[in-house]
Amino acid sequence: MIPFVMAAVAAIALTARPAPAAEVSYFDVTKGAHPHDVAPAPDGTVWYTAQHQGALGILDPRTGKVTQVSLGADSAPHGVILGPDRAAWITDGGLNAIVRYDATTKAVKAFPLPAAFPNANLNTATFDRKGVLWFTGQNGVYGRVDPATGKVDAWKAPKGVGPYGITTTPNGEIWYASLAGDHIAKIDTVSGDALVVAPPRPGVGPRRIWSDSRNILWVSFWNTGEVGRYDPLNKVWRVWKLPDADNGAYAVFVDDKDKVWLSDWNVNAIVRFDPATEKFERFPSNRKRSDVRQMLGRPGELWAAESGTDRLVLIKD
Repeated sequence: MIPFVMAAVAAIALTARPAPAAEVSYFDVTKGAHPHDVAPAPDGTVWYTAQHQGALGILDPRTGKVTQVSLGADSAPHGVILGPDRAAWITDGGLNAIVRYDATTKAVKAFPLPAAFPNANLNTATFDRKGVLWFTGQNGVYGRVDPATGKVDAWKAPKGVGPYGITTTPNGEIWYASLAGDHIAKIDTVSGDALVVAPPRPGVGPRRIWSDSRNILWVSFWNTGEVGRYDPLNKVWRVWKLPDADNGAYAVFVDDKDKVWLSDWNVNAIVRFDPATEKFERFPSNRKRSDVRQMLGRPGELWAAESGTDRLVLIKD
């Protein structure tokens, strides 16, 4: 499939100055895949989770070619990230397991959760600096997989259901966001304990979380349509409201220039926030109900999965 490209498309500027031009490209994936999460792969391809088809998708942006790798019966993959071993690591709610896909050997290996956690509703994963994978499960679970030994540990979340997005800071801390639990939490990577941090006010619904280069945390507030910034050192929150949003801030990602990207379901757009100027720029989808659930990137590229349109989107600037 050949990508659909909108060359040099200017974002809708919600700023006092003109928005820079950006190249926005769309890539069709397998119909009915419902791509949930996306991750740039080391060979220039892009991985996505085909949640409705139990597969890991692989897009070659140079040709538009799409292939899918079956993850097994009952698979319903949610998240995918690139591991330090250059493999794809997947949180699979259907299998109730963390799944590794080796792009070189094409081998698929599952790491099931302990029997005491039979329906974790696995969500998202991140690696710590020792190469251990940490994950969340919306049914009140978080845990880890040691790829060196295959050992899987899991814990009950301190406030029950809700663990969703998760991130690693440059200084090695692991933090997750709890949507239903209405908090963020820092995981002690030795003991496994989680320290709960309350949001700036009740009811905001932290959904995804990401760290910038200075160990500052950025959190999408689903219930209120805001982005929050938390400084763990000084224990201070700041909050900005997305333009025209009363709710629906879903994904958050901080790029290599410390610009903050969010998906705004209310206006069907990806939004970029510049912390230096405190200004927003909007990149609206050209189709209704794009429903961007997660974003990742590499230098100069922002990748997102449009779960509602069976497409991936690339923004280059």
